[in-house]
Amino acid sequence: MQTHSFAHLLAESDATTAGNYFVANYPPFSFWKKEHVGDVTKALEHPPESELPLGLYFHIPFCRKRCHFCYFRVYTDKNADEIKGYLDLGLRELALYAQTPRIANRKPKFIYFGGGTPSYLSVPQLTSLVTGMQKLLPWDAAEEIAFEAEPGTLTEAKLTAIRDLGVTRLSLGVENFDKHLLEINGRAHREDEIYRAYDFARKVDFPQINIDLIAGMIEETDENWQRNIAKTIEFQPDSVTIYQMEIPHNTTIYEQMKAEKKLVAPVADWITKRRWVAEAFTALEAAGYTVTSATTAVRNPEKTKFLYRDLLWQGADLIGLGVASFSHLAGVHFQNLPDFETYTAAMNRGEFPLGRALTTTAEERIVRELILQLKLGKVSRRYFQDKFGVKIDEHWAEPFEELIRLGLLTQEGDWLILTRSALLKVDLILHGFFLPQHLNARYS
Repeated sequence: MQTHSFAHLLAESDATTAGNYFVANYPPFSFWKKEHVGDVTKALEHPPESELPLGLYFHIPFCRKRCHFCYFRVYTDKNADEIKGYLDLGLRELALYAQTPRIANRKPKFIYFGGGTPSYLSVPQLTSLVTGMQKLLPWDAAEEIAFEAEPGTLTEAKLTAIRDLGVTRLSLGVENFDKHLLEINGRAHREDEIYRAYDFARKVDFPQINIDLIAGMIEETDENWQRNIAKTIEFQPDSVTIYQMEIPHNTTIYEQMKAEKKLVAPVADWITKRRWVAEAFTALEAAGYTVTSATTAVRNPEKTKFLYRDLLWQGADLIGLGVASFSHLAGVHFQNLPDFETYTAAMNRGEFPLGRALTTTAEERIVRELILQLKLGKVSRRYFQDKFGVKIDEHWAEPFEELIRLGLLTQEGDWLILTRSALLKVDLILHGFFLPQHLNARYS
């Protein structure tokens, strides 16, 4: 099945323009529609397949300030009472799900607190939230509890409380080690807060600490990027996640571009960003790390896993709680209402706060897993044969053969493996596996 020429896809402009570059899910979000939300209720009426993993995601949409590159639903103006009210609504939402045949009596295998800034919450707020969630769906079978944190919101006491609540993976949104770059990109924390938070986190002894970096922030330079790499290796985190800067339309950077009538964003081009990630991966590998995806390097791949990502990319059920959260159940994708007011109103009516949904076809589910697992750098032919009865190297013979001809893919036993060059631009390559109806469509 040939869907699009890779030569054409890879010939796209290298300038960083506005829009979504990264492929986070499939089919594209623009195909999710309000008129399909009734499909969610139908999916909830049927018990799950045995052994299908369940995950929980709770969106904490509060921040000290909004980063200029942020495209998530966040609020910087909510007081303690409003935050408590929101968390209570999230628990009520989970209670609604816990009563359905699809979710009742299941125990989540992974839990993720994302944002926004989960670490913006106070210890009493966090404790109340976690206790409430555990009463509705016990966590004793959870193998991973992941938690995003902004360094400037962390104290040793708060980190101790977060660890005591069961968090196994702490993800620190470092992004950059330079005070000036952090400031002009709208980050709330500063360099000294990174060192203090990391030191506290190590003392508390989290099983896994991840550091997030962004390649290509405003005014990034080669010299400073090398300093970022060196500082990261000096820290020796368990995992390093490096994102290449993109500029979606709902960012303040795009608003500035629009006001100034500029088509190209004031950040590095894609060639430079890929080079910076390549340099980071090379240095991390020299320091003993293993590259495990297009964005991730880990110190010990046998010990350091990321279940939230890996199980979702293998079709696990996920309940997303809170404003604008994304979920996946029984092949149905759906997103909650996109703002505080509509989400609150729906919850106060005792309704699921659903905004849009899409029920995928059998073929779309195969494509979804294929393209998402390609972001890990390799796919198992046996996995798709066993799960879907599909020989992917035959079903997608032309795309895979073209990637081999272009020097972007190799074969090793059961595995089809992207080269490092291909991995760094995998989000362009993935469009070559999109079904025809999803090509050239708006992504979000």
